[in-house]
Amino acid sequence: MNNRLSLALAGGIALAVSGLFATGLAAQEESTNRVAAETDWSVFVEDNPTECWGVSSPKETVNTKDGRVVAVRRGDILLFVFYRPGANVSGQVTFTGGYPFADGSTVNVNIGGTEFELFTEGEWAWAASPEDDAKIIAAMRRGSDATLTARSSRGTQTKDTFSLMGFTAAIEDAEKRCSG
Repeated sequence: MNNRLSLALAGGIALAVSGLFATGLAAQEESTNRVAAETDWSVFVEDNPTECWGVSSPKETVNTKDGRVVAVRRGDILLFVFYRPGANVSGQVTFTGGYPFADGSTVNVNIGGTEFELFTEGEWAWAASPEDDAKIIAAMRRGSDATLTARSSRGTQTKDTFSLMGFTAAIEDAEKRCSG
């Protein structure tokens, strides 16, 4: 496992342990770690180690199997941008689809017709490099929504659309809070 993935997994585990994923965004909104809300995005700060992140849940979710819309049970569906100064992580795009992704699959990110790819492991997905993170974030700053399409280990295709209203303000806030 590469260092980038290890750091992201460690951060994801730290988040899970902190209880933020217990009941999804509702729990995050009640968390004492939430320091700001910017339209459809929230900002959280965690101490020891210091982490700051902007996060949002989808405005629309469509699940299909064999070309038909299906009802499926999913955990929390969240799109993050992380800042971890102690690990030299600045603006890491991370997605959890609320289920284990299909082995070897990728998540397609479409922002205003520009497409990106996230690599998956378990229930998590990340960009391949900090340069890819920067490109995705630049597109998110310009866009109005981001649609993430993925495949579960059970073969269900998911399509989650996130609003980008408040994205820029949220990640600028998160980055500032973790810059020193």
